Amino acid sequence: MNTTAPIDALVLMSFGGPEAPEEVVPFLRNVTAGRGIPEERLEEVGEHYFGFGGKSPINDQNKALLAALRAELDRRGIDTPLIWGNRNWDPYLTDEVRSLAKNGATQFLSIDTSAYSSYSSCRQYREDFAKTIDTLKDEGLTVSIDKIRQFYNHPGYADACADCLNKGLADFRSKVGQIDSAKHRILFVTHSIPNVMQDASEVSTNGYRAQHEELIDHLMGRIDEAVRVPAELVYCSRSGSPEVPWLEPDVNDRMTELAEDGVTGVVLVPIGFISDHMEVAFDLDTEAKETAGELGLDFTRVATVGTHDAFVKGLVDLVEERAAQLRGDDVDAPAITGTKALVPGSGACSIDCCRGRIERATYPNWAVAN
Repeated sequence: MNTTAPIDALVLMSFGGPEAPEEVVPFLRNVTAGRGIPEERLEEVGEHYFGFGGKSPINDQNKALLAALRAELDRRGIDTPLIWGNRNWDPYLTDEVRSLAKNGATQFLSIDTSAYSSYSSCRQYREDFAKTIDTLKDEGLTVSIDKIRQFYNHPGYADACADCLNKGLADFRSKVGQIDSAKHRILFVTHSIPNVMQDASEVSTNGYRAQHEELIDHLMGRIDEAVRVPAELVYCSRSGSPEVPWLEPDVNDRMTELAEDGVTGVVLVPIGFISDHMEVAFDLDTEAKETAGELGLDFTRVATVGTHDAFVKGLVDLVEERAAQLRGDDVDAPAITGTKALVPGSGACSIDCCRGRIERATYPNWAVAN
C-alpha cells in the first residue's frame, strides 16, 4: 500500500536565505516587502549575514534535511517525490510546485521547519500555500497544499531534543565538573514574538509559549537527577519598535541577572530552532556566547536536532499520519505524555487559529533575520 496516498508530492517548506553577499539585501527586501522598511535598516540586519560570508547557513541545512528525509522515505519504500520550496528565496515554493503540477501532480503535503504554533511559524505558511494555489490557478493549474501538524509534541522531535540535551549536559559537565543547582542554569531558548502574536496563538491551541513549556517539562523529566538544575524559557531575536511588547526575558538580559545572583554557568538549549541557522549562529553562538564570556559564565550551547535520526523518522511518521487522515483512516496520532494541545489527530487548523495579519502589520521588522 502507498502510505502517502492521496498525496502526489511532498514539499519541505522553509524560510529561505541568501547564498552570497550580493543576495543579502535583495533577500531582506523580499522578507520585508510591503512593510516600508528603510534601506539602511536592511543593510544593518545584513551585517549579520556578512559576518558569515554573506551566506545563510539555512540552505545547506535544508539540503541536508532534504537528503535525510529522502533516505528515510526510500528506506520505507515510499517513492513519492520530495521537493524543497522557500518563502523568500530560491528555490521558491510556487516555482517548485509548478514544475510538478505541469507533470500532473495535484495534491501536495508540506513538511514545515517550525515545531510550534504562531502566525509566523504556522499560519503564514498556510497563506503562502494559498498564494501559490491562486497563482497556479491563474495559469490553469489546479493544486492543493496541505501540511503536517506542528510537531513540538511529537515523540520523534521530543526524543531528538532529549538526546541533544543530554549530550549538551555531558559537555557542560566536562567543563565544570559537578553540576550544581545553586550555580548553574539550563536556559531553553526560542524566537521571541510580539505579545499579540502570542495571544493569537492561543485561539485554537494552548499557545506558542505554553507549547514550549510543555516540551520543556517533558525534557526535564528525561535527564539524570545529577544534572537536573533549575531551567526556564528565554527568548532571542527580538526586533521591531522598542515600544511594542514582545515575549521576554531576552537570553542576554537573563544571563546578566543570573550572574548578578551568583550563577556561574549556563547551558543554552535552542528548543525553538530545528537547525543552526542565523538566529542560532549569530544570536546564540556569537552574541549570547560573548555575553557569557563578559560575565565570566561557563557556557555550553546544545545542538539543534538537525538531521537527528529520531527527528527525521518522526517527520516521515507525520507525513504518513496526515496522509492517512486525508484518506479517512483511523489514525493513531502519538504525542508526548501529558500533552494538552495542539490536539493530535489533525493537521488542519481552525479558520481563526493564530490569526495575526492585522497585528503583524504593526511590527514591520518581525523576522528579518532568519
